[in-house]
Amino acid sequence: MTTVLITGANRGLGLEFCRQYAADGWNVIACCRQPEQALELNRLAQHYPSIQVEALNVADFAEIDALSEKWADSTIDVLINNAGVYEDLHSGGFGQLDYQAWSHSLVVNTQAPVKMAEAFLPQIKHSHAKLIVNISSLMGSIGDNEGGGSIIYRSSKAALNAAMKSLALGLKDQPVGVLIFHPGWVKTDMGGPNALITAEESVAGIRSVIDNFSLDQSGSFVKYDGSTMPW
Repeated sequence: MTTVLITGANRGLGLEFCRQYAADGWNVIACCRQPEQALELNRLAQHYPSIQVEALNVADFAEIDALSEKWADSTIDVLINNAGVYEDLHSGGFGQLDYQAWSHSLVVNTQAPVKMAEAFLPQIKHSHAKLIVNISSLMGSIGDNEGGGSIIYRSSKAALNAAMKSLALGLKDQPVGVLIFHPGWVKTDMGGPNALITAEESVAGIRSVIDNFSLDQSGSFVKYDGSTMPW
């Protein structure tokens, strides 16, 4: 059975990834910080026995290593680095920046996805699909930044994009693929109720790109519909 590992699986895009992949018969490793509070995810797991819920705080790298060791004998076809934080809401903007929040954002949004790829690379290499997927944002685009603001979030996602582009080049001969996605403006807790598309639409589009992935696309920064995003 094909297997997907998803971080930030308790809500929003992560929960929808779990729902769609489980419905299609995939084995789903659904990771979140507090499984006991993930009511929707637990209900989904009761409906789909193929969903295995795991406790994981991606900011704790020892937890990442421990989870990788637990699944050492498994194969992971697709790793989806979905967990993320938007710390600008808790910061006053330039002149009143919360540098501790900025550091935390860089750990969760930038370093943790790289650590996940590093820790789970053996399981990914032994799979069929061999793909690392990263949920970034249009706000990580330097070329598209015409409005400014959100310094913390923008910088963490731009750094993620740069790190994953380098990782794609380094892993191409393994051969492991890397994709970086702008999921669209999605109606989630982070995106808000005025967003343009639903989580279902975003995830369905991303999954279509994943399903049609070829190694020459590795390192691409694309929208959920497959169109190229500006760096």
